[in-house]
Amino acid sequence: MADIRPFCMPKWGIEMTEGTIAEWMVKEGEAFTRGQILCLIETDKITNEVEAEYDAVLKRVLVPASDQPHPVGALLGVFADPAASDAEVDAFVAAFKPAETGVAAKAGSAEAPAAAAAPSEAPKTDAPAKIVTNRPISPEALKLAEAEGVDIEPITGSGRNGRITYQDVVQAMRPERAVTYKGTVPLTEEVRAIFASPLAQRLAAQHGIDLTGMAGTGPRGRISKKDVLALVPTPAAAVAAPTFGSPYAAVVNDPVIQPFDKVRKVVARRLTEAKQTIPHFYLRISVAVDALITLRKTANVVLGTKASINDYLVKAVALALVRHPDVNVQVRGDAVHSFPHADVAIAVASPKGLVTPIVRQADRLHIAQIAATTRALIDKAQAGRLSFEDMDGGTFSVSNLGMMGIEAFDAIINPPQGAILAVGGVNRVAVELDDGDIAFESRIQLSLSVDHRAIDGAAGAAFLQTLKGLIEDPESLFA
Repeated sequence: MADIRPFCMPKWGIEMTEGTIAEWMVKEGEAFTRGQILCLIETDKITNEVEAEYDAVLKRVLVPASDQPHPVGALLGVFADPAASDAEVDAFVAAFKPAETGVAAKAGSAEAPAAAAAPSEAPKTDAPAKIVTNRPISPEALKLAEAEGVDIEPITGSGRNGRITYQDVVQAMRPERAVTYKGTVPLTEEVRAIFASPLAQRLAAQHGIDLTGMAGTGPRGRISKKDVLALVPTPAAAVAAPTFGSPYAAVVNDPVIQPFDKVRKVVARRLTEAKQTIPHFYLRISVAVDALITLRKTANVVLGTKASINDYLVKAVALALVRHPDVNVQVRGDAVHSFPHADVAIAVASPKGLVTPIVRQADRLHIAQIAATTRALIDKAQAGRLSFEDMDGGTFSVSNLGMMGIEAFDAIINPPQGAILAVGGVNRVAVELDDGDIAFESRIQLSLSVDHRAIDGAAGAAFLQTLKGLIEDPESLFA
């Protein structure tokens, strides 16, 4: 019997759910050897090269190169020895079942299992009827629909990816009524219960508009001021606006619509989830950098490198993290993972969007090594060639916008990391000396965003104090 093996969408990292075949490097029917590049797979922000683990023939390509993502575990192709016939490959494909990955298994099933046949006479019960549906719906919304006997099929979900929310079910429970103009509507409890902004309620009462049954255009169908004003009759005569100089002529102001590409969608989703699910708090400190700027100029000449201020900051952050392991953490589920060495991610703006390649064990690297590593990572990011290994993990992130003239800002934590440092630009500020004289010095603003689930305020403050000492005494970075 011929040796036939499946080639499925691989899983890189616990957060990966799907990938895209960017390019097949081996053609269908072509033989390959171990170590040869088979294809390029894009996952979120990176492109991975998949190497062959053994010698074989690519007998069948089931998923051609395209922009269409496929779930982890989906069958992409079939590998076999040269003796395998097309009939054997067809039989293998027909009998293939994806692994139970939670994503691939659902996508690979031909149809949902049929509901069990109901008995001819169901026992009488006061419990609400269970709703069986394939539509995405929140648990609370499903519970309410079952309790109130609401048919969810005609409901248009306002949540992410069309998910039916609790408010969608509440709106569906309200009777359909035409909007009518009446006399003044007092702000009774019934009026206040309508899902509308306070200003919209008062405008409706002022103009005699009944909001019952109205579908709003605000978030989750909320009735807004704009919805009410659209129903207010326009006065018969309007006061003409004064004119100055030549008559004003309106021009076309149509938007240029640019849909999110795949990377931008992933960045938007991850940042939204991070901001909504991670309890951020912020610690800010000002650090003097005159000594660091002077030492950098001398060290670059002596070492023959072109290390940037950011390279020195990465080194200082790494040393501070090793001294404060309670900040050098990842948060995974209900557990905190602490690490002995600092894998520092650096935020880089690339043609594919914001990426965060990682300087591995930066605490063990010399300044010249950090400069060479960051330069290589930035070049790969600009070329769109960062690999999974370049991006996976990280125990801390540094985001520096100082070179763009930003004085200070707060960054969003990059999960599963526990903190991120936002670095502002160098500013000359006046300071009072011990003898009462005034002098100028260069300072930068640092803002530490912290995940309060894993890191306390005192721990974050102690980390910043250590980091401040390392930056203001830069010779300690070479110790």
